[in-house]
Amino acid sequence: MFTGLVEKVGTVSSVTESSAGREIRIDSDYRDLALGESIAINGACLTVREFGEGWFTVAAVATTLDRTTVGGWQAGRRVNLERALRAGDRLGGHFVQGHVDGVASVVNIRRRDDAQLVDLALPQGLPELMVLHGSVAVDGVSLTVNELPGPELLQLSLIEYTLRHTTLAGLQAGDRVHVEADMLGKYVQRLLKEPLWSSAR
Repeated sequence: MFTGLVEKVGTVSSVTESSAGREIRIDSDYRDLALGESIAINGACLTVREFGEGWFTVAAVATTLDRTTVGGWQAGRRVNLERALRAGDRLGGHFVQGHVDGVASVVNIRRRDDAQLVDLALPQGLPELMVLHGSVAVDGVSLTVNELPGPELLQLSLIEYTLRHTTLAGLQAGDRVHVEADMLGKYVQRLLKEPLWSSAR
């Protein structure tokens, strides 16, 4: 479990293929990592396989590559990092599972006064989970739904602090980002749907 409050921005230093999947080495200044711990990398929960002074590695399996942008990551890419929430930590963002629900595309970026507005085109299945002024995680960053300007559009309003402390300042039209809907909305949607199985024998 995470909060969507990015702790650090790391840099992908190498990408290789192995029996564990697509192995990614990330440079960061974490100093007290543990083998097997979870880290949200651009909002995708991955497991620390190895680590050393100023770096750690994770591996993405086929299912992760199918659902995220991880398969296209190359050396030099900057990524948002957050370690898993500990009991007793402050919860300043919202509950984020690190399970990417879909990949959205940036369609428009513009300034409005002191904020940067970003419009995202959402993939099928996500628009109905968005609530005006509700929570959403984009590339692992806890954000507020600013507007819903169209049937498949989500608008974010990024403040100066977010732009300075995450990778979102570098977004451009056409970029693809991870989106995780608020988990509460997903459970409510599931409860309102017909069962996936039949009680009839």
